[in-house]
Amino acid sequence: MQAKDLRRGTEIVVRGEIYLVMEAHHHSPGNKRAFVQATIQSLRTGKTVQNRFSSGEDVEIAHLDARNCQYLYRDRDGYHFMDLEDFHTFPLAENVLGDQKYYLKENEEVSLDFFEGHPVQLVLPNHVYLKVVEAPPWLKGDSVSSHLKPAVTETGLKVQVPLFIKEGEVIKVDTRTGEYLGRQ
Repeated sequence: MQAKDLRRGTEIVVRGEIYLVMEAHHHSPGNKRAFVQATIQSLRTGKTVQNRFSSGEDVEIAHLDARNCQYLYRDRDGYHFMDLEDFHTFPLAENVLGDQKYYLKENEEVSLDFFEGHPVQLVLPNHVYLKVVEAPPWLKGDSVSSHLKPAVTETGLKVQVPLFIKEGEVIKVDTRTGEYLGRQ
């Protein structure tokens, strides 16, 4: 693929390292050669860098192998998963998961992308169900200022919920935006 065809969400290989394209902007300044300015994130380390490609430069696409895995637990080594095909376990570092860690519940199945036999990216469903463990009570008159209140879920995710949500309720949360979608 050529650099001018880069789009957000594309996985590429740059200098032997796999990256996820976060943003890509094509620039063609007057009498100079066109180029693509891309913000790319390393899937191994989580580090984000800026990279400039010549518009016609060939870019290697990373071919990822998706596997079903089960999230087991978290400890000082990271978040541990088990591959459901061959039952081997492996940890993923917290910086690789980023904010996706707030959508993981123990013993749930998730999809992980592997590159050359190593896990590099967690693929979440569009929404998950999480139990509310902390939600301040609604007081009469609160609706004057806002129709939402902060709540904390079982995974530590902080989300704005409607005033009627109480502790112990299970809510539906969008994993792409972190927004409340409804009750279960």
